[in-house]
Amino acid sequence: MKQTQISVPGPLLDCEGQLRRPGYSKTYVQTYDRKAIRVSPLRIKEWDYYLVSNGRFALALTVADNGYMGMDSLSFLELEEGWEIIQSKMQIMTLGRKNLPPDSRAGHVSSEGKGYAFRFLRNLGARVLEARMEGFGPEGAVSARVTLTEEPAESMLIATPFDKPGHFYYNQKINCLRAAGTVTYGGRTWEFDPSDSFAVLDWGRGVWTYDNTWYWSSASYLADGVPFGWNLGYGFGNTAAATENMLFYGGRAHKLSRVDFLIPGDGEGAPLYTEPWRFTSDDGRFEADFLPSLDRAACIDLKLLKSDQHQVFGRFTGRAVLDDGKTIEFRDFPGFAEKVCNKW
Repeated sequence: MKQTQISVPGPLLDCEGQLRRPGYSKTYVQTYDRKAIRVSPLRIKEWDYYLVSNGRFALALTVADNGYMGMDSLSFLELEEGWEIIQSKMQIMTLGRKNLPPDSRAGHVSSEGKGYAFRFLRNLGARVLEARMEGFGPEGAVSARVTLTEEPAESMLIATPFDKPGHFYYNQKINCLRAAGTVTYGGRTWEFDPSDSFAVLDWGRGVWTYDNTWYWSSASYLADGVPFGWNLGYGFGNTAAATENMLFYGGRAHKLSRVDFLIPGDGEGAPLYTEPWRFTSDDGRFEADFLPSLDRAACIDLKLLKSDQHQVFGRFTGRAVLDDGKTIEFRDFPGFAEKVCNKW
């Protein structure tokens, strides 16, 4: 499958608000400018999403400005005990007023409301995540503070067009960020130790069409003591120029072609998300079995707006081949895979 790598710096959009060069890069090459967009600000979607995990418990934080609607979300997942709590705070007609930075490499993110506050700080080579929320669950308030360090030299960036003028998605996934910090809830404290705790940043900016389905899998952990992980995904936009599939090993990115998510189904074709999945690639460089342990399912149906999400956490066993031919074998490797259907 064709893979177009972008290596020459320049603006993401042309004077008509179209992607200048669809494709992928391993460093931040194309620059995003919200002012260059030529469609209604109601359609612009921007977000910073962090997931911090060690395979035993996980913290997810989102600050999103989706034009007509903003969202701040905190999720805590106790993967070994098999429970999760999610709280999301919504705002109407944010229209860019959250001032999310145009560049993932610099700038702070701050969002707050009644009974909660989030801050994502970029300081001296580290990312500091701070969050507090009252009334989080049956035990009351939750607070978290996590510092992310050892940001890899390479990551996944992709500029994907939709088959509609002025519509595109510019996305960066930074895997294998070392994590240190705590989450406190209900009189208990969970500690992320940097020896085995990692985070991924999902940084997204773009103009989406109304009806989309995407598949995404992400993992960050250790393979023989070396930070290793992946970003896999497909399902939306025109990916003729490149896929978003990449491996990460020791701070370097390795491009994959197409990877398919084989989700089991019942006799009528309905997905069985908590049954074992299979992942397979067209170039033979990623083959894995996925054993789910927790399905973070959520469905919001407001007729014109709908989001049906299944983010499934579990363990992967399989093999991956780097660009130089080196084979990475992994067993019970923590990560997640999801299917999300949005009308937004």
